[in-house]
Amino acid sequence: MSLAKLTENAIKLLKNLIETQSFSSEEENTALLIEAWFTTYKIPFQRTKNNIWATNKYFDENKPTLLLNSHHDTVKPNSAYTNNPFEAFVKDGKLYGLGSNDAGGCLVSLMATFTHFYALENLKYNLVIVASAEEESSGPNGLNSMLAIIPKIDVAIVGEPTLMNLAVAEKGLVVFDAVIEGTPSHAAHPNNNNAIYNTINVLQWFKDFKFNKSSKALGDVKMTVTQINAGTQHNVVPAHVDLVIDVRVNDAYSNQEIAAILQKESPCTKITPRSLRLNSSSINTNHDLVKAGIAMGRSTYGSPTLSDQACLTCQSLKLGPGDSTRSHSADEFIYLAEIEEGIEIYVELLNRVIV
Repeated sequence: MSLAKLTENAIKLLKNLIETQSFSSEEENTALLIEAWFTTYKIPFQRTKNNIWATNKYFDENKPTLLLNSHHDTVKPNSAYTNNPFEAFVKDGKLYGLGSNDAGGCLVSLMATFTHFYALENLKYNLVIVASAEEESSGPNGLNSMLAIIPKIDVAIVGEPTLMNLAVAEKGLVVFDAVIEGTPSHAAHPNNNNAIYNTINVLQWFKDFKFNKSSKALGDVKMTVTQINAGTQHNVVPAHVDLVIDVRVNDAYSNQEIAAILQKESPCTKITPRSLRLNSSSINTNHDLVKAGIAMGRSTYGSPTLSDQACLTCQSLKLGPGDSTRSHSADEFIYLAEIEEGIEIYVELLNRVIV
């Protein structure tokens, strides 16, 4: 089948995906649509929970394996939508709908690309595609759960909106829960150990603290206090204040190192990471995928946003149609031309590397 026809069918699939609710951990019905694509093209596939995956026809265990991955779950639509988030419609070249940009356009483009290469012989790499679940929630039944099931991966392309430029590195994430303690008391009595007042200096410390090591691709570690909670009623000084701190980790640190630094240095009574598994990720700029992309005129950059790259231990490249700034926004859309270009670039990139 021609690439033009594959592209046309990929856009039809994306419209159907938009009109099928698929919040994280509720992707059962979009999984059926993805199954139908592979059935139509007579590509054997497997389903593990709501993850759909397949390998190329001439898979050879003696060759390295390239993973193509994107997700079919979405966040819930925000209250600022003026369109029906579950209505797929085209206006002025834009396809509107929840998940169109993040990451439906990437997913269907990678599915079309995989289908294009599926039956080719003598490829330099095996191909594995995973249409994964629970990316938006970093849930337990997403791509992370598939790594022990699919063949061993040597390198990956993760489909997220990058304007088809090469995100050669991605920041990791650690969320911390912190406690600042004080002395509880009646508000009418003197108290020199008010937990809320104690928080002032702690907040200033988080605002001013700098991690020493910067990264060429990802810049500095970004640390932000994002939640604060204390007190139950107006006349009671609380015993403690709870903070949540969001830390975006560059590739100069491991998540464990970040946790150790904050547990040693921060002026909190207690600070605890929720998880250390969402690590930063990168690909060597001398890798053939990167060199091929640069030769095609694509630029490179470091991505501040998190994706399923975080659960991979192999080198990985984030690349996809659409614009990350549209993700999770009201009246989300992707240009049809971006999908058409995305498939063309994916195919040309792989032609340069695996054919």
